[in-house]
Amino acid sequence: MNSQGTGPVASEMLRRLDSSLDPTRVELIDDSEQHRGHGGYNPAGESHFTLRIESPAFSGKNRVQRQRMIYAALGDLMSERVHALSIRATAPGEE
Repeated sequence: MNSQGTGPVASEMLRRLDSSLDPTRVELIDDSEQHRGHGGYNPAGESHFTLRIESPAFSGKNRVQRQRMIYAALGDLMSERVHALSIRATAPGEE
């Protein structure tokens, strides 16, 4: 599993994704600084992320089902800490 993101929120996100979805690849990028002055910006960082994730759990699932699986895995982080999450979720062998 590949990953990025070193802060406590990113670390917890990666832990939850790994535990729930057993990804074969995951890349989590903190985009928060690019949103300075925009809604939801948190000066502490870790409020806006880009997630690229590949998991066998996504096989046979459509885009919305995959996003729901990710949101379920992240749970309260999505309502309490993360303002925005851009998702690219694939099953192994998909582009």
